[in-house]
Amino acid sequence: MSIKITATSTCDLPPELLERYQITMVPLYVSFGGNTYRDGLEAGPEDIFRHVEGGGQLPSTAAVNIADYQELFEELSPKYDAVLHITIGSEFSSCYQNALVAAEDYSNVYVVDSRNLTAGQGLLAVEAAIAAERGDSIEDILKLLDGLIDKVDTTFVVDKLDYLAKGGRCSSVVALGANLLKLKPCIVLADGKMTVGKKYRGAFDKVLPDYVRDQLGGKDVRTDRIIIVHTRCNPAIPAAVEQVVREYGFQEIIHTVAGSTISCHCGPNTLGILFIRK
Repeated sequence: MSIKITATSTCDLPPELLERYQITMVPLYVSFGGNTYRDGLEAGPEDIFRHVEGGGQLPSTAAVNIADYQELFEELSPKYDAVLHITIGSEFSSCYQNALVAAEDYSNVYVVDSRNLTAGQGLLAVEAAIAAERGDSIEDILKLLDGLIDKVDTTFVVDKLDYLAKGGRCSSVVALGANLLKLKPCIVLADGKMTVGKKYRGAFDKVLPDYVRDQLGGKDVRTDRIIIVHTRCNPAIPAAVEQVVREYGFQEIIHTVAGSTISCHCGPNTLGILFIRK
């Protein structure tokens, strides 16, 4: 049975993984400077940061629209026994709803709400692709994903809350206070929503080892794969985080840079470790 795995660009998987598992990325939209661009194809995170640092307003993001999905499914549906599309969490975008509408015309297209974002969504896409490679049926893959969604552990630490404040995710007063006190909040994804967890105090690079140990220590974690995702960090920072992650015996440690959609909301110097619990 041939099964094609697709995912919205918010999965933030590196190109080598998309190629290895033949996952098709479906771009969201980012608008700034009077123009609209396809995430990852026509605009990247550095375009976002340059625009904002140059005095521009925070870019806006938009979901994959129904017409885009219809075009995608029309192309892929005849080529495969099943097409599985994994979207960014429906709490964050209307991609899931739009994909469901477009999929109504295709009996072999299946849409899954990851209830996640960035590499947490990406981990689910990889799991689906591996299952498809070993010959699992579409029904078994859907059941697999249903059991994994709540086991994906997605957290990240934000250096400054400026972008979250600009995007209305937190107040400017809270952002100013956190910056003055050098607080680095850990953002936790739970039940499809973002909440604030532990607040670390100190320089961004100095608090990350504690963050990693807090996330991995004492948890029953699958050690086959972990993803370190970041937005415009000094290369030494994710490298140092990897050294701490290695203490926990992961077989595969993947590095990736968040795309323009995620970067619009987090800003530079954001880093997270994402994995699946047993």
